Amino acid sequence: MLKKLRLKFVLINMTIVTIMLGVIFGLLYVSTSRNLEQESMRMMEAVVRDPRQMRPPGNHFPDVRLPFFSFIVDEDGNITETEGDFFDLSDEEVMKEFVRLTAEVQNKSGVLKDYNLRFISAETPKGQRIIFTDISSEQSTLSHLIKMFAMTGSAAFLAFLVISILLSYWAVSPVDKAWKQQKQFVADASHELKTPLTVIMTDAELLSAPECTGSEKDKLSGSILSMSRQMRGLVESLLELARIDNGSIKKEPVRVSFSEIASESAMLFEPVFFERAMPFSYDIDPEIMVKGDPEHLKQLTGILLDNAQKYASPGGETKLLLKKNSQRSCLLTVSNQGDALEKEELKNIFKRFYRADKARAMNQSYGLGLSIAQSVAEEHRGKIRAESKDGWNIFTVELPVC
Repeated sequence: MLKKLRLKFVLINMTIVTIMLGVIFGLLYVSTSRNLEQESMRMMEAVVRDPRQMRPPGNHFPDVRLPFFSFIVDEDGNITETEGDFFDLSDEEVMKEFVRLTAEVQNKSGVLKDYNLRFISAETPKGQRIIFTDISSEQSTLSHLIKMFAMTGSAAFLAFLVISILLSYWAVSPVDKAWKQQKQFVADASHELKTPLTVIMTDAELLSAPECTGSEKDKLSGSILSMSRQMRGLVESLLELARIDNGSIKKEPVRVSFSEIASESAMLFEPVFFERAMPFSYDIDPEIMVKGDPEHLKQLTGILLDNAQKYASPGGETKLLLKKNSQRSCLLTVSNQGDALEKEELKNIFKRFYRADKARAMNQSYGLGLSIAQSVAEEHRGKIRAESKDGWNIFTVELPVC
């Protein structure tokens, strides 16, 4: 698919480039051709106005720069007079052929292509004067121009082709990345759903077996219920990510107190930390206002606190801080004591389905929480980062204030 997309990108670019080069070269060719023709006609008209300019160069007639010759033809079509030292006018048959060909042209001016001559005729007291000029140099100029266009166009086409190929990789790279992420997402989701589904199916088969006793049925039913809840949690997290990615749950941002949201989240998690005998403290500056969706901001704070209580070391302390960072932004920091995160883990921790502690894979942890937190932060024009130092794992969210 990506190869086809890159090929399509290159074809579209090269089609546009080819059309543009064709239009530019075509306009230059037509413009040059018309300028040469107009210059030739202007000089011929100057000769019509003043026949003395037919005399050999070396005199003072700057309007004439091309070789000319002329005939005067009477009413019977006979050539009565010739002028011009640039051509051999001794061959009467050729001269009559010129007169005949010009007579076949309806206009007073035209081109004899077989002889590379342009002519113009005018009535004079002596008869019809027909003036001819050689256009070989004009055609040679145009021919040279076509060759130059061909060489320049070929070089430009090849250069643009190479640039387009390189640009195609750059332009398609976000699609390539998204495609790989989508495939990885589907594979990871399938893997995460496969385990509880296998447990549910196995327990259901055992539950329907005739030899299954009452106590075993209770145990199997509890296992099925537990796995079903785990699947529901995973599916809800997947749906939440899909909604955020698609922007289908975006609401009109409102001005809300992030201080109140953080305080409510902290109070909700106090019993959780107390039950696990883990010290928990929070320090929240009042009246920190942000613009966004209050439900998503609650979800963001809840995810960071839930992550802290899951991955903190036994009896480890957790802190929540909300402070103004500057006049334009605030910092929400959730830190917990625990095993230090490695550089690779810090790099991948916001990826979907990534879990730093593989042993907690079945502890209601799907590796999606921090991905959702990152999406919410970005949705609110903010940033989230993780670091590990001095025995503390620290997650920091920076959001603009209003």
